[in-house]
Amino acid sequence: MIPLRLDIEGLYSYKEKQTIDFTQLTAAGLFGIFGAVGSGKSSILEAILLALYGSTERLSDRGEKNSMLNLQSEALLITFEFRSGKNNSQTYLARYSAKRNPKNFEDVKPAEHTFYKKSGEQLEPISEGAEQILGMKKEHFKQTVIIPQGKFREFIDLTPGPRAEMMKELFGLERFDLAAKTGTLLKITREEKIRLETQLQGLEEIHEELLKEKETLLKANQEEIFQQKNALELAEQLFKKQEILKEKHREWKNFQSEWESLEAKKPEIESKKNQWKDFLKAKTYLKPVWEQLKDQEADAEKNRISIIDCSRFRDRYAKEIQDHEKELQELKEKAEQKSAREAKIRDLQKVIEIKDLEISLSQWEQAMDKLQPALSSRRLALQQISSEIQNLEKTLEKQGPADSTLLADWKSAAKEWQQLESTIHKNREELTALMKKISSWEEKSQTLLQSLPQGHKSFETAISTSKNQLQELEEEKDNLGKKAGLAAHVHLLEEGKACPLCGSLSHPDPLEAEKESQTLSLLQEDIQNLKELLENLQTQSQQHREYSIHLSNFRDQKDKLSEALEQLENQLQLLRQQLTLQGIPSQEELALKITESETIIRKKEESLEKLKGLRTQWEKERGLLEEEESRLRAAENELVGVRSKILSKKEEIKDPEFCKAFYPKTREAIQQAIEKVEWDIRETAFKLEGKLKVLQETRDKETTNLANLKSYEKNLEANLHKIKELETHFENLKKEHVFKDQEALIALFDHSLDADKVDAEIRQFEDRRLLVKNKLQELGSTEGLTTFSEGDFVRSREALKESQARFAQIQKSQALLEQEVKTIQSRLKEKKDLQGLFAKVENRESNLKELEKLFKGSGFVKYVSSIYLKELCHTANVRFMKLTKNSLSLDIDDNNTFWVIDYLNGGKRRLLKTLSGGQTFQASLCLALALAEKVKSLNQADQSFFFLDEGFGALDKTSLRIVFETLKALRHENRIVGIISHVEELQQEIGVYAKVELDAERGSLVGYSF
Repeated sequence: MIPLRLDIEGLYSYKEKQTIDFTQLTAAGLFGIFGAVGSGKSSILEAILLALYGSTERLSDRGEKNSMLNLQSEALLITFEFRSGKNNSQTYLARYSAKRNPKNFEDVKPAEHTFYKKSGEQLEPISEGAEQILGMKKEHFKQTVIIPQGKFREFIDLTPGPRAEMMKELFGLERFDLAAKTGTLLKITREEKIRLETQLQGLEEIHEELLKEKETLLKANQEEIFQQKNALELAEQLFKKQEILKEKHREWKNFQSEWESLEAKKPEIESKKNQWKDFLKAKTYLKPVWEQLKDQEADAEKNRISIIDCSRFRDRYAKEIQDHEKELQELKEKAEQKSAREAKIRDLQKVIEIKDLEISLSQWEQAMDKLQPALSSRRLALQQISSEIQNLEKTLEKQGPADSTLLADWKSAAKEWQQLESTIHKNREELTALMKKISSWEEKSQTLLQSLPQGHKSFETAISTSKNQLQELEEEKDNLGKKAGLAAHVHLLEEGKACPLCGSLSHPDPLEAEKESQTLSLLQEDIQNLKELLENLQTQSQQHREYSIHLSNFRDQKDKLSEALEQLENQLQLLRQQLTLQGIPSQEELALKITESETIIRKKEESLEKLKGLRTQWEKERGLLEEEESRLRAAENELVGVRSKILSKKEEIKDPEFCKAFYPKTREAIQQAIEKVEWDIRETAFKLEGKLKVLQETRDKETTNLANLKSYEKNLEANLHKIKELETHFENLKKEHVFKDQEALIALFDHSLDADKVDAEIRQFEDRRLLVKNKLQELGSTEGLTTFSEGDFVRSREALKESQARFAQIQKSQALLEQEVKTIQSRLKEKKDLQGLFAKVENRESNLKELEKLFKGSGFVKYVSSIYLKELCHTANVRFMKLTKNSLSLDIDDNNTFWVIDYLNGGKRRLLKTLSGGQTFQASLCLALALAEKVKSLNQADQSFFFLDEGFGALDKTSLRIVFETLKALRHENRIVGIISHVEELQQEIGVYAKVELDAERGSLVGYSF
C-alpha cells in the first residue's frame, strides 16, 4: 500500500480541512511528520485507520464518534487516496464521513463508509473493504504498515498462540491446515474400501472351474443344433411346395369365379359402348356449330336493345345542352360585377378596423383612470417604509455590538467542563474495577505459590528438583530391570557347575527373584507419583506465568489510567482557573452568562432581521411604483397612437357614402355582410366553372351516344347474316351423321356422360376378360393342381411347426449357455479388477492414516508458522545486530517465544522482555521492518510503505543516530518510511517533512518543508 493523498476535516483538533499530499513526501523515500506534543501528528494515522477500517486506535471499535468530532465542527470528513494490489498498480479512494444531529449536539449520526476504484479520471463504487483490498486485518495492518503510539512492541508482547495465528492469517498459512481435507479423503477411502469388500463378497462363487463346465455344455449343444437344423430345412422345403400348390389352387378357383361374372356383365358393356360412340359424334361435330348459332342469336338480341337505348338518349342530350347554355350566359353576366363588389368589401373591412380601434381607445382611457389613484397610494406607502427604516437604524446604533466569539468560547468551555467531569467519573470507576482485578489476580497467584512443596519458593526450583529425582529413579529402575533378567536364570545354577553367564563354579549369593520384583514394583509406583507431581507443577507454573502476565497488563493499564486521570483533572483545574479570571466561578454562573449573552445576541439579530425585511419591502415597493409609472406612460402613448390610426383608416375608404349606413351597425353584422358577399362571389365563380364542365361533358356524351348507335346497327346486320349461314350448316351435319331427332340430339349436347371414364371402363373390362382367360389356361396346366388336398397341406404345416419348436428350444438353451459363459467371463474380469482396486485402496488408506497423524491439531500449520518466524528473526537480526554493535541477536524457540542471545555474557539466552526500553524499541523496529518486508514480498509489490509513530524519545543520541542511518538505508531497498515524532534531532536530519501546528482558532494546520 502506497499513500497518495489524505484530506482531514473535523477530526479531533482538525477544525478546518487539511490536505496531506504524500506524493512528494514518499518520493524522498524517508520523510517525517513533526510537531509539538498535542499538535495532531498522530491524528493523521488515526485518520488513515478510520478511512480504511472505520475505527480509530484511541476509541477502538466502540463507536464513540462524538469524541472523534472536533467540538466546533458539525461534520467529519476523511478521504484517503492510495495505491494497492499487485505491484501497487491500482488506485483506490476510501471515504469516511459523519455528521452531528442538528437537534442534539451530543448525538452523531451513523457514519458513511465507502470505497471507490479509480479508472482513468472516473471513480467507480466497489463493495470490497480494506481487508479485501489490502489483504490484511486492522490488527495486522497496525503491526506491519502503520504502527500507532503504544502499538510498536505489540508483536513482541503477543503470546505464542496469537502470534502464530497472526502469521497464519497474514501469510495465508491456512492453506497448510490439511487436517480436515485429509480426514475427508480418509473417510472417502474407507467408504470405498467397504464398497469394494461388499462387491468382492458377491463374487466369491465365480471361479475358473465354473467357466470350464459351462463351455463343455455349450459345445455339446452346438452339435445338436447342427442336426436339428438339417431336419428343419427338409420340413421347410416340403411345406413350401404344398404352400405354393395351395396358393395356385386358390387363384385358379378365384379366376374361374371372376370369368363367370365377366360373362354376365358383357351385354351391359356393349350398350354403353354404342351410347359412347353417339355422344362422341354429337360432341365433336355438331355441338360446336350449335353453340356458335346460339352465341350469334344472343349477340343480335343485345344489339337490338342497345339501338333502342341510344335512340332514347339522343333526344335527352339535345334538351340538356340547350338548358346548360342558357344558365352559363346568366353566370357570366354576374361574374363581370366581381371587381366592384370586392372594392365595397375592402371599405367594409376598414369600417371594422375603425370600430376595433375605437374599442381599444376606450380601454386605454379606462386604464389611465385606474392607474392615477394607485400611483398616489404606492408613493405614500413608500414614504412610510422609509420612515420605519430610519427609526430602526437609530435604535440599533444605541444597542452597540454583541460579542459572539466570547459566547462560542463559553459554550465550548461548558461542554468541555461537562465532558471532563464525565470522563473523570468514568475513569475513576474503571480504576476501581482494575484495582479489584489486580487484587483478585494477586490472590490467585499467592494461592498457587502456597501449593508449592515445602522448601521451595518458586515453581522453577520445584520442577528442577522433581526432574532430578525422576532421573535418579529411572536409573535405579533400569538397574533393577537388568537384575530381573538375571533372576530368570537363577534356577539353572548348581553348586560346582559353571555359571552360564560368568563361568564361576561357586554361587554364594544368588538373586532372589521375588524380592527384586517387589522392589521394582514399589519403584515404579514412586516414579508414577513423581511424574504426576511434576505434571501438576508444570501446569501450575504455566498458570502462575499467565497470572503474572495478567497482573502486569492490569498494572500497566492502572498506571496509564491513573496518568490519564491526572491529566484530565489538571485540564479541569486549568479550565476552572481560566473561567474564574472571567468572573465565572461555577457551572451555574457559566450557564447564566451564556443565557444572557444569547438573549442579547438574539434581540439584536431579530432587529437586524426586521431591518433587512423592511429594506427588502422598500425595494419591492419602489420597483412596483416604477412599474406602474411605466405602465401610465405606455397608456398615454398608446392613446395617441390609436387616435392617429382611426383618422388614417377613414381616409383610406373609397366610398364613404356607402359606408355611412354601416357605422351604426355592430362589428358582427358588418362581418356577416362581408362574408355573405364573399361567399356569393366564390359561389358564382364555382358555379360558372362547374357549368362549363357539365356542358362539355354533356356534349361529349351526345357524340359518344351517336357513334354507338351507328355501331350497334352495323353489328345487328352482321349477326343476322351469320345466323342464316350457321342454320344451313347445322342441318347438313345432322343429315351426314344420321341424327333425325333434333330433341334427342340436343339432349346429347346436355348429357353429363364422362367419355374418358366410360372409355376407360370399356377398355378395363376387355383387358380384364382377356387376362382372366389367359390365367385360367396357364393355371390349368400346373401339375397336381386338380388333385390338391387340404389335409396334405395341414400335415406338412404341423410337421414344420414341430421341427421349428424343437430347433427354437435348442437355440434358447444355446443362448442361455452363451449368456452364462459371457456373464461368468465378465464377472471374472470384474473380480480381478476389484481385487486390484482393493489393494490400491488399502495402500491409500494406510498412507492417509499417517498423514492424518501429521496434520492433527494444526500441527503442520504450527510447523510452517515457526519456519516463517525463524526466517523473520533471521531477517531482523541483520539490522538488530548492527544497532546493538553485535552484542545482541534475536532468537525464537520451538514454542514460538522470542529470546535474546547476549554475546557479552557468553552467548547465553534470556527473554526478550528483559531488554531495556531503548533496546526493546530497536528490536521492535527490526522485527517490524522484517515483517513489512515479508508482506511486501507477499503482495508482489516493487515498493512498500512503513509508518512509525513511536519510541524515538527513549533512545540516546548514539542509538538515535544508528536507527536513523538504518532508516535512511531503507531507501536503497525501495522502501518508503514515514516517521512521526517531536524529537528535534530527527527533524534536523530529515530534509523532507510535513509540519503540524496547533492554532488556537483554526485548529491543526499542516505545512511542508518544500
